[in-house]
Amino acid sequence: MPSAQSEQLYLLKERLATISDLKSAASVLLWDQQTYMPAGGVAGRSEQQATLNRLSHEMLASGEIARLLDAAGEPEPETEAAAIVRVARRKHERATRLPSRLVADISRATALAEPTWEQARATSDFAMFAPHLEKIVALQREAAEHLGYEDHPYDALLDRYEPGARKTRIETMFDELKHGTADMVHAVSAHAEDGREAPLFGPFDEGKQEAFGRMISSSFGYDWGRGRQDRAVHPFCINFGGPGDVRITIRFDPGWLSPALFATMHETGHALYEQGIDSAYSRTPLAGGASLGVHESQSRLWENVVGRSITFWSYFYPRLQKAFPEALGSTDLEAFYQAVNAARPSEIRVEADELTYNLHVALRFELEVALIEGSLSVADLPDAWNAKMEEHLAITPRTDADGVLQDSHWAIGYFGYFPTYTIGNILSVQLFNAALEAHPEIPEQMERGGFGSLLGWMRENVHRHGKKYEPEDLIERATGRLPEAGPYLRYLNEKFSDLYGQS
Repeated sequence: MPSAQSEQLYLLKERLATISDLKSAASVLLWDQQTYMPAGGVAGRSEQQATLNRLSHEMLASGEIARLLDAAGEPEPETEAAAIVRVARRKHERATRLPSRLVADISRATALAEPTWEQARATSDFAMFAPHLEKIVALQREAAEHLGYEDHPYDALLDRYEPGARKTRIETMFDELKHGTADMVHAVSAHAEDGREAPLFGPFDEGKQEAFGRMISSSFGYDWGRGRQDRAVHPFCINFGGPGDVRITIRFDPGWLSPALFATMHETGHALYEQGIDSAYSRTPLAGGASLGVHESQSRLWENVVGRSITFWSYFYPRLQKAFPEALGSTDLEAFYQAVNAARPSEIRVEADELTYNLHVALRFELEVALIEGSLSVADLPDAWNAKMEEHLAITPRTDADGVLQDSHWAIGYFGYFPTYTIGNILSVQLFNAALEAHPEIPEQMERGGFGSLLGWMRENVHRHGKKYEPEDLIERATGRLPEAGPYLRYLNEKFSDLYGQS
């Protein structure tokens, strides 16, 4: 006969599964809005999203969930049950702090803001988007106050994506990275106009780009029976409650190979993580990645550590040449490898090289901290953005579309999200090194277009666990060390010293 505790745990899981289903339904609506929904559906969709998000929030914050959590007690440590209760309790406690009205307001505001952001970006008209952003910033400030914090309101928002992270630690992280790469960034800037990225520009048929990208995704291990690919203004990966339906979106440029090529690798990395999570965690609080930083470690690993390596391209470049003989027929492997790793200060974050990418993230972090604490107004944001670009990268965007309007994150309310990209960069190298230590055959497999050992190690040590472990605990279990920036800094400096002939 089951114990009273196990019966209560069963009832808790059933209720949490219902909440998961509501969130999955909202995610389907979000995916549809960003891919196929006609423009006329925006107003109605904003209300649908607000309703679903309000209902799931009310259920999560309910007294029923509180009673079920109390009845479930403290299951045996290190078990799935203990992890479910721990994560559910954290979600419940956060939910009880946010009024349902605020949750609905945020959902409605962001659903309306995103299509306006798309229009504003297309016309480089920040004034069109500014009223929406002002409302979102005000709602985020209100959310931070409800959630609570010890030192800074930004901590409350950051904790949603990276549990346990704090503004002061993120500032230390960026200081370490800026100091550790400053000399190399200065050195490569001297070669900014050497034209080494020229092979990436030319006639690249979109259909052939898509076919080549699908081949790479398949080689990495993406299961098309549990996923699909569509087009969106800003590429993303999304799943609906478990590993059985994990979708990616890409955008294409017929005159430039990089955006679709590396976005495909990036989003496939996210999708591999989601498809690798233990299916037993579906519709439970353990579904999904341990944190956004850990999630980004997977996308950046496959995009950069793998996808920009000479080992990877020694196998895939001849196939790319065959697909695009007019554009690449006269470009040899070494020249193409130099092209995909060309480093120079640039305007667009998603197209930035590995060396300067974190500077883009740092300036966004600094600006959104200022917005949340009230030391920067939305009206002054474009000028502040340009000043930060000059400070960090010594360039000024030509237009707001190339500057303050280039990312969708603020339009969809993702304040506190940006630092997870850099956390992911740091973790990507730490995890890859651990996989390589366990499987020295990984480079040889990559030269043959195989990734079984690398994916297998990630599945065993990272993917399958979902949210069972706290982020730092997961990384320590996988690599034997807590997260550290040293391996990533060595990777960057060694790689770009070789690429740019620096001693």
